[in-house]
Amino acid sequence: MEILTQYGTLIVLVAAVFGLLMAIGIGANDVANAMGTSVGSKALTVKQAIIIAMIFEFAGAYLAGGEVTDTIRKGVIDTNLFLDQPDVLVYGMMSSLLAAGAWLIVASYMGWPVSTTHSIIGAIIGFACISVGTEAVDWSSVQGIVGSWLVTPFISGVFAYIIFVSAQRFIFDTSDPLQNAKRYVPAYMFLTTLIIALVTITKGLKHVGLHLTTGQAWVASAAVSLVVMVVGYFYIQRKYTDDENAVDGNGYAGVERVFSLLMVITACAMAFAHGSNDVANAIGPLSAIVSTVENMGQIADKTEIAWWILPLGGIGIVIGLATLGHKVMATVGTGITELTPSRGFAAQLATASTVVLASGTGLPISTTQTLVGAVLGVGFARGIAALNLGVVRNIVASWVITLPAGAFLAVIFFKIMQVMIG
Repeated sequence: MEILTQYGTLIVLVAAVFGLLMAIGIGANDVANAMGTSVGSKALTVKQAIIIAMIFEFAGAYLAGGEVTDTIRKGVIDTNLFLDQPDVLVYGMMSSLLAAGAWLIVASYMGWPVSTTHSIIGAIIGFACISVGTEAVDWSSVQGIVGSWLVTPFISGVFAYIIFVSAQRFIFDTSDPLQNAKRYVPAYMFLTTLIIALVTITKGLKHVGLHLTTGQAWVASAAVSLVVMVVGYFYIQRKYTDDENAVDGNGYAGVERVFSLLMVITACAMAFAHGSNDVANAIGPLSAIVSTVENMGQIADKTEIAWWILPLGGIGIVIGLATLGHKVMATVGTGITELTPSRGFAAQLATASTVVLASGTGLPISTTQTLVGAVLGVGFARGIAALNLGVVRNIVASWVITLPAGAFLAVIFFKIMQVMIG
């Protein structure tokens, strides 16, 4: 307790560095996962992906990330067991951030697409077990989270399968693919915008004091989506002409150009959805540390997130994506299956829908597993031969390793911190 009082500022500064490291790991691995389909399908360049992530990750974290942050911080372990030793909770959360961040950076350097949620939850479980005991872990909460890791890839895979098959039926397997793309793509624009608008209006606008009923939220979201659909329709009609059928004789090249435009929208949705869910992995433990130090060791039930924490997380994410993100993008974008803009769109929209849905429930799912499930869904729609099962097997193996790796590193860092502090 005395250490928190005397060295509170220093502890917060060190924790901020660890939080930044964790955010860098998220950017290098998880955001690269989110953008991998866009870059792999050549709908976006790496530079464009970074710019989109910079804007929409910030927006998602600020507008819709609150509930997941709360779950990460208090749902995994019973903080009541730390009431008499708040310094242990602070050291443990610092160890967790350092452990998860270190593992993510190593995995990103190797090009392994792993789960940041696995990493931080594994780290928190590790320090809790070594410091207080297994009774500190809310195992029922952990079971629910693990269950979501199994269910969400299946859900996103089904979504992606349906979206891709619908595009095949209504656009590609027709006598005039380009004309049908110009007809139906605005409907996909409507659906994508509806997802973004719903989560923003129902959750994000609460931050600015505007509270709408469920019915009002649906009406407002539908109105915004309708405007986007109409604007998109006229833009596509003018931008893409039937002359593009001459490119390859069947209009497929022109169709993929239309879907490239649509992928920009889905990339924004994916970045927003990811920001709403996984930025909490960095700011959740950091928020717990800052709250405990500022309250002189009192572990508060509800605390305001410090103004500087969200920007810190956003900056770290951009740094990680810009420096190491290309390695994981290559694995996700080209390793699992061959992606085109239309296939990447199906995977991205399915992933964004699933992640936003989970974020609304406050359950911290794995964006990595959700995206891989969606990409697998697209692959299955084309046949099992379209999947690189060797790459899929290696990805699954990296998932299995991640949780215990986070726990193991957290135990080591926690013990080192105890020795250093005395």
